[in-house]
Amino acid sequence: MSGDDQGVDQHEDHYFSADPSVPFKREPVTAEVWGRTLSLVSGSGVFAKGRLDIGTAVLFRETEPPAGGRVLDLGCGYGVIGLAVAVSAPDATVTAVDVNERAVLLANENAAALGVADRYRAATPDAVEPHATYDEIWSNPPIRIGKQALHELLLTWLPRLAPDGRAVMVVGKNLGADSLQRWLGEQGYPTTRLASAKGFRVLESRRA
Repeated sequence: MSGDDQGVDQHEDHYFSADPSVPFKREPVTAEVWGRTLSLVSGSGVFAKGRLDIGTAVLFRETEPPAGGRVLDLGCGYGVIGLAVAVSAPDATVTAVDVNERAVLLANENAAALGVADRYRAATPDAVEPHATYDEIWSNPPIRIGKQALHELLLTWLPRLAPDGRAVMVVGKNLGADSLQRWLGEQGYPTTRLASAKGFRVLESRRA
């Protein structure tokens, strides 16, 4: 359950499955995030195996990390966004969520390898404390689950933003970024475009 880019291979249709059917094989990834280099491990059946996808790379290039606080990585995949937050913002505590159990496993393994497991926890949605709130939500959302499912996902988690909280998301322009921006505003989350690069929009939503 992570975001999207133009180069989705045939196996990545499994990345929003709870238990992907493809054999599990780990693959290393080196990611440049906010001026740092992270050595991570991805895996088959998890979004962006073996690479940092284009949209997430745009997200890092066009933003600054949060200063701290409670941060949710929504649709974490192998964990790169939330782990980048944890490494770059020592005062942040990060909850990462994904329906894909392999993604959760890899994200927690990566957190341990980076030495941030005390401030980072990946879990499936049903294992997240139901009344937890967040100062910021960061996401490369799973556009390919379909519009209705995406809307349901966002309306499940955006209400968990604390007052004055914000969500930062990267979405492909050709995958409906502009219509999503309008829809978020209609739901009570005024949304502005922070950047546009390589066919992606970086959007910031706030509580009305």
